[in-house]
Amino acid sequence: LAKIIHNTERPVQIIFAGLAHPQDTPGKEIIREIVHLAHDPKLRGNIVFIEDYDMNVARYLVQGVDVWLNTPRRPLEASGTSGMKAAANGALNLSIPDGWWAEAYSPLVGWSIGSGESYDDEDEQDYVESQALYNILENEVVPLFFDRDSSGLPRGWIEMVKESLKRIASYFNTDRQVMEYTKRYYLPASDNIEKLSADEFARGKLLSAWLCNVRDRWSKLRVSDISTPDGRKTTVAKEYPVEATINLGGLTPDDVFVELYFGELCGDGDLIKPRGIAMAPAHDGDNSAYIFTAGIPCEYSGRIGFAVRVLPRHEDLPHPYAPGLIAWE
Repeated sequence: LAKIIHNTERPVQIIFAGLAHPQDTPGKEIIREIVHLAHDPKLRGNIVFIEDYDMNVARYLVQGVDVWLNTPRRPLEASGTSGMKAAANGALNLSIPDGWWAEAYSPLVGWSIGSGESYDDEDEQDYVESQALYNILENEVVPLFFDRDSSGLPRGWIEMVKESLKRIASYFNTDRQVMEYTKRYYLPASDNIEKLSADEFARGKLLSAWLCNVRDRWSKLRVSDISTPDGRKTTVAKEYPVEATINLGGLTPDDVFVELYFGELCGDGDLIKPRGIAMAPAHDGDNSAYIFTAGIPCEYSGRIGFAVRVLPRHEDLPHPYAPGLIAWE
């Protein structure tokens, strides 16, 4: 760190500000350590801690910094709205891919410390990500900032700032958020209340009775068998057919939404960016079982993993997750 910040041709200053809850002893210890480092003769002037952090201090910070550095221990970041405010002021984000940055990050608008890997050992996680941070600072962030043209302007940096303003500031803001919540949730919820309460809650009573029946029978629902072609390989641009035999435990195909959930397999067997497609009822099986089919669209090469899941379905149910019921193969 000292080597990076004391480079005579490319000096770096790191400004810290923040508060810890009075009962947050580890948080207060981190601040104490930073303040101690800021007074170290080797780092003094290049590392600064600003006391009495509040909204006014934050206002000056987001206007004055070039890079907004955020290093939570993944996955503990709740959101990270300060990075959104910094982006709206032309700062570039350098952060752990957690909270909002996991959604917003692109190499065109900032930098990501790691790729969101999971660690069993927190000390190992801290070490690996700290080394990644130093590497990004030394080899990417600082050189780009000091790469100036004949007029003294960092053209590559300015290009990233413009892209960040265009992509982030226009989307990660409260105006868009409230408008989206209103259209997608509040207005449909209001319409749903009117619909369910009309005629002395006629539809609401039917939905309630249906939910009781589903809850009573859900424990008996089973995905009893999944069949695929004999060969485990196929070619790009073809569909890989999957057939699931499901005992609905006394429910009907109209009561459930069966989904084929699939994605690329990473090294530890987890699915990368999984998505679901509906499985259609094909025909009845034996012993009150039903057959559901779908095909996995093989759009790219590599290893694909999949599972089958079942959710409740009703035309008046606001969302399949609302009852809190799900069955996996």
